[in-house]
Amino acid sequence: MAFEIGILTFGEITRDLVTGSLPSPQRRMRETIEMAQVADQVGLDVFGVGEHHRSDFVASAPAVVLAAAAQVTERIALTSGVTVLSSDDPVRVWQQFATVDLISGGRAEIIAGRGSYIESFPLFGYDLDDYAELFREKLDLLLTIREQNPVTWQGRFRAPLVNADIAPRPSSDRMPVWVGVGGTPSSAVNTGRLGLPMVLALLLGPITTHRQTVELYRSAAADAGHDVDALRIGLTAHGYVGRTSQHARDTMYPYFARGMAENNHQRGRGLHLPREAFEVQSSPAAGLLVGSPQELIDKLLRYHELYGVDRVLVHIGFGGMPQRDVLDAIERLGTEVAPVVRREAAGTSDDGRSAARTQ
Repeated sequence: MAFEIGILTFGEITRDLVTGSLPSPQRRMRETIEMAQVADQVGLDVFGVGEHHRSDFVASAPAVVLAAAAQVTERIALTSGVTVLSSDDPVRVWQQFATVDLISGGRAEIIAGRGSYIESFPLFGYDLDDYAELFREKLDLLLTIREQNPVTWQGRFRAPLVNADIAPRPSSDRMPVWVGVGGTPSSAVNTGRLGLPMVLALLLGPITTHRQTVELYRSAAADAGHDVDALRIGLTAHGYVGRTSQHARDTMYPYFARGMAENNHQRGRGLHLPREAFEVQSSPAAGLLVGSPQELIDKLLRYHELYGVDRVLVHIGFGGMPQRDVLDAIERLGTEVAPVVRREAAGTSDDGRSAARTQ
């Protein structure tokens, strides 16, 4: 499998650092679609939209956003990042993304997750005490819908289905369904048992944060009889590609710090991130994907060596970064970083990957 590189956005609405003005939802939506268009034009592989249900985010309906992106793109895969499946109806999720798939000519994907932002649970009448069980049951239904039609199914949290015709069907027999994992061991084990591709989310911390997660995932998959070498692993991380290392850090830091303080309060509070801590997180030993094109190449290949990752989505612009800076970074990612990473990753032998995974 070729190494895939893409971008991710939450479409957050954050006040301008200089003027204090708040961009309108309409403007943020236009900017989000423009990001997809430019990513497609510069040859990136994937465009992802996160799901949030607060007024400081514009993307509460990622499938609708992706359908609009499909109309201005030609080749790029279109995915959620993530679909908060625990608080949604798998039937509607399937119908929406199958529709995006038909609109886009077979480019739709789903990254299903529990959701670290939890505002959707009370909004749609779900109890957080059922957090894990909701996801397991709803993922089971989503996969059942993918595998067969009509569907007969019964669970705890929704009405049973008896010979239900669930339409439309997507362009291909198996629309890709990934599982987003934040590092919880049980999540990785369950995903491995199902033999599903896994997407790791790395916010802050060392680059080796998910080593145990990947080991558990592969071990569970092997125990369940799946071909471990065929499993796909993706990763999402915040980042920025600048002209130089210093330019990238100077550009990203004020907006990322603002986003962490104002938009990253899913548990009731934001995170204060001093510049010194940001610099540490930008180092080769830490997870942020920020730096010059060569620094991004080196770190992406390091992720490939550590985890066998073959897809990375870079979350660019978090915290209200001006659109011109966001588009500049997308262009560098597509034209200067992605071609080199694809070529170098393709040259890694199977023995090399296996050895890296056991180090």
